[in-house]
Amino acid sequence: MLVEVHMLQNHAPSNLNRDDTGSPKEAIFGGYKRARISSQCLKRSIRRAGIFQETLAGQLATRTRSLPELVRAKLLELGMSEEMANIAARKASGFGTENGKEKDPDKSGHYRTAQTMFLSKADIRAVADAVHQAAAEAKNAKTLEKTSTKDLQKAAEDKGFRAMPIDIALFGRMVTSPAFLDVEASSQFAHAISTHKVDHEFDYFTAVDDLERAADDEAGPGADMIGDVEFNSACYYKYFNVHVDGFMDNLTGRAFRQEVAEEDERAAREMAAGAIRTLIRAACLVAPTGKQNSFAAYQPPSLVWIEIRDANLPVSYANAFSRPVDPRDRDGLERASATALKNECEVLTEMYGLEARNRLLLAKDRELEILDVGSSKTLDELLDAVEKAVQRG
Repeated sequence: MLVEVHMLQNHAPSNLNRDDTGSPKEAIFGGYKRARISSQCLKRSIRRAGIFQETLAGQLATRTRSLPELVRAKLLELGMSEEMANIAARKASGFGTENGKEKDPDKSGHYRTAQTMFLSKADIRAVADAVHQAAAEAKNAKTLEKTSTKDLQKAAEDKGFRAMPIDIALFGRMVTSPAFLDVEASSQFAHAISTHKVDHEFDYFTAVDDLERAADDEAGPGADMIGDVEFNSACYYKYFNVHVDGFMDNLTGRAFRQEVAEEDERAAREMAAGAIRTLIRAACLVAPTGKQNSFAAYQPPSLVWIEIRDANLPVSYANAFSRPVDPRDRDGLERASATALKNECEVLTEMYGLEARNRLLLAKDRELEILDVGSSKTLDELLDAVEKAVQRG
């Protein structure tokens, strides 16, 4: 089963996702410059959103280089001495590489791994248990010092399959340490692109010292600082999908050759249904944070179109906008973009006989229909239908 989500979202002037020069990201599509929001930015804004974190609390991982310090804290909690825990933290700093090369502490005396890793609580506990066991066998600090980090990684690996957090099962992870599993993402996110041609604009700003101006009548009208910020305004087409079977295989461990009991399969399907509901809700209600204190571009999508297919055959409708929508269209940018998306979907569906188990629409334009599907009344009504479809399998 494949859940595909298509969105149109018109943002007011903003700089939601910047490049290395501070300019809004862009791309050439159909021969025209488009505003762009990277898939990485979209995924992080969803993953770190309050509604995602709170709804799925206790089922999520942490992306960090602080594994050594998390292991140190766990070992101190288990009663290990500070000297031994410090050695353990240094050993854990080598868990980011295959060769187990340890890193020196930073200026604050804390250890970090070379690689930023997505880690679950079970991953951290497995490393702590491996070091704790090695420390018990070593009996003293000098002997623990001689323990190979590669051996500790192998010991953590031998702890077996660990329950997979929802965000790792969805977004995947790549690690260079054998102590942790590489995970193939069960979701795919496209870079969001504007449905129309864009040109960047510049906001010229100044700053004045309040106290100096108040105390000095001769300070003059000049500014203490000047600068400019690039921005644009764009209606974005966003697309992502979730392969439900792949998601469940990650959650249950089937993707890693684990035997799965029937009750665990049912529990995983319930978890997947709730997680996909939360993912779509967050995608609709959360915006990237770039320069939001300066622009506050918080505009929800004007259209959400969802297709649920039995076959794992993803279809993006981005080519609806290969010829840019004209912002001066009499129907307005949002409606003209919706019409282009509707036409692309209906033409491709007929051309290729694209089948879907469910098709669902939420549109600001209540008269709009796509493939004879009218708009749901609310986002919750739409999400209820998605969740039930995933639960049915």
